[in-house]
Amino acid sequence: MSEKFRVQVLNHISAGGLKRLPWDQFAVSPDGADPHAILVRSADMHAMKVPESVLAIGRAGSGTNNIPVEQMSARGVPVFNAPGANANAVKELVLAGMLLAARNLDTALRFVETLDAAVADLAATVETSKKEFAGFELAGHTLGVVGLGKIGCLVADAAIKLGMHVIGYDPAITVESAWSLPASVKKAERLSELLKHSHFITLHVPLIDATRNMIDAGGVAQMKHGSVLVNFSRTGVVDEQAVLEGLEDRQLARYVCDFPETGLISHPGVILFPHLGASTREAEENCAVMVADQLRDYLLDGTIRNAVNFPDVTLPREAPYRVAIANANVPNMVGGISHEMAAAGLNIATMTNKSRGDLAYTLVDIDSEVPDSVIKAISAIEGVLMVRYLPLTS
Repeated sequence: MSEKFRVQVLNHISAGGLKRLPWDQFAVSPDGADPHAILVRSADMHAMKVPESVLAIGRAGSGTNNIPVEQMSARGVPVFNAPGANANAVKELVLAGMLLAARNLDTALRFVETLDAAVADLAATVETSKKEFAGFELAGHTLGVVGLGKIGCLVADAAIKLGMHVIGYDPAITVESAWSLPASVKKAERLSELLKHSHFITLHVPLIDATRNMIDAGGVAQMKHGSVLVNFSRTGVVDEQAVLEGLEDRQLARYVCDFPETGLISHPGVILFPHLGASTREAEENCAVMVADQLRDYLLDGTIRNAVNFPDVTLPREAPYRVAIANANVPNMVGGISHEMAAAGLNIATMTNKSRGDLAYTLVDIDSEVPDSVIKAISAIEGVLMVRYLPLTS
């Protein structure tokens, strides 16, 4: 490809990430026409018309609820994210939220703000009032971690180092996460088991159909009386009304949440943050670097890593001419692709094909230049969504 790849940036993206896109191969702009890729953080893309020129979307964060992933999948467009890049930032805020709740630090701070520094008996007032904010220590209490990805594992490890007991629940835990989970974490077979035995419950799951309102009235009722619920996942993972009712009858002592909602604001039992989970310089740079690397490698070489809708696919170059094909996961697709190449007298040096759900992705290295007619023939195969020709350039 002789022209530069045009990348549209919808939000502020860390300069450290943008530097990963070489200036001689990429043109980055907030309003460029016909972009080949889009970099986004929190901007809602559901309302925008994504240009037909777009080959990939990169989200500098973990969640992709603001991106029309299903629509992009139908076009053969991978949507990349940065899983784990903000994990340490979220872990630290979870610990801060737990400490705020356990030591009543939010109400204590509000009390201090009301003090009159000019009052003669200030010290006496403080001593008299501080008993209202007496709390408890984290050590010796049990933390239930729902979702044992990178963040959940880091939270579990930190809690253990603070002297807490930890129960973990994740029916879809990956092998990588299982290896990184501290050995002392007790694994719960069911969510109800975790809820019954935990003093603190912290949520680290994506918002999907299976997790929507996973903490509902029934779940709150199963918790220990006076439990603390911490939500740094998504607002829809928790039934807000069930939480408010749990706070009213003291089944819940506190609710710590990173997503301010109308019904939660100013409630005395709720500790709210303005979506600060990944808001650190380090996390923003980590996310930007990770997703920029993924976009760069995909656009230049067809490599896919950490796409939420495509399989991970890497293939070391064995020939200078490469074709990348996104297609529906249906029988005989590889055979159809190979047939078109063989009919044109092309020799396949190496090939890989992987699938994920309804989508599949194929990389093919060819010994000689691939004519436009072959690209068009492959594009015309029923079920093929996108074909890209990626010859090495000097």
